[in-house]
Amino acid sequence: MKQLPSIISTDHSDPAAATAEPEEGGELVEASEARAFTIGVAQHGQRLDRALAALVPEFSRSYLQQLIEAGAVQLQGGRAATKPSATMRAGEAGTIELKPTPQSQAFRPEPMDLRVVHEDAHLRVIDKPAGLVVHPAPGHWSGTLLNGLLALDDQAVMLPRAGIVHRLDRDTSGLMVVARTRAAMDALVALIAAREVTRQYLAIAHKPWQGAAARQVDAPIGRDPRNRLRMAVVDLERQGGKSARTLIERLDSHDRGCLVRCTLETGRTHQIRVHMASIGHPLVGDAIYGGPPAAGVERQALHAFRLAFVHPVTQAALTFHSPLPPDLAAGLQAWGLDYNRA
Repeated sequence: MKQLPSIISTDHSDPAAATAEPEEGGELVEASEARAFTIGVAQHGQRLDRALAALVPEFSRSYLQQLIEAGAVQLQGGRAATKPSATMRAGEAGTIELKPTPQSQAFRPEPMDLRVVHEDAHLRVIDKPAGLVVHPAPGHWSGTLLNGLLALDDQAVMLPRAGIVHRLDRDTSGLMVVARTRAAMDALVALIAAREVTRQYLAIAHKPWQGAAARQVDAPIGRDPRNRLRMAVVDLERQGGKSARTLIERLDSHDRGCLVRCTLETGRTHQIRVHMASIGHPLVGDAIYGGPPAAGVERQALHAFRLAFVHPVTQAALTFHSPLPPDLAAGLQAWGLDYNRA
């Protein structure tokens, strides 16, 4: 009898992820499997859901409860068992219709056209387009960068998260480094934690820049207590969060907005978006943090244009640049901004 894929553990504690809208065509469909079972001596006297969790260990007990309540369990004689709490006896037999969950099908190869700007035996550097989700999550169980990496490299399945060591938001474009071996992955994670990977972004923001050309924003970030779907600058003495630091440099400014270069010193969720909004310059196209579309730009105007680090194996100094995508370049032109100083 074939073995179904194991359920991928998913953290549903993130309200933003739990309420994400599924993409059109995002749900995977696969035939279900009717699996026979017999209650053993070890399961005698147990609840049905608990007994099945021992007999069908690749599915979670909570999901098996859903299947039971949906009528997917048939006992001898064609009797449906719909109560997870039903007491079972040794020798009782039946079948359960196992329906694959989106989670169980998430980690599968999906060929896609990925722009690889560097590749060696240890790592790749990818230029991610806007709109591509990096990692499977509720609402996005397929069509992610992880799925593309699994199709690109047969060995990626052996690595946690297919070698992904940092992320970009769905609508942020630009450079990411991805490991190809476990040794390189561990080393890259350590380099990022030690702040030895330089990650710089170009951002188009609302309102003309005022004050000094460079500004160091040192403001902790945590979940917004008034809206759990957002992040916010927080007071660590009153609520949970983590320190966050961003160097923001004005490259050009206009009466309608400004172009800035942001250098991450930490890597918190939505860090640049939150810090820019906190200083009165929400990103163009970032409605979540108060920045409506403008200058023809519909998505958050943020691009990871420069990535630099020392190769964790060869020790070679590597620097990569990504040209500004057409939508952001057109936005700069519409507002008369210049990014040649980046």
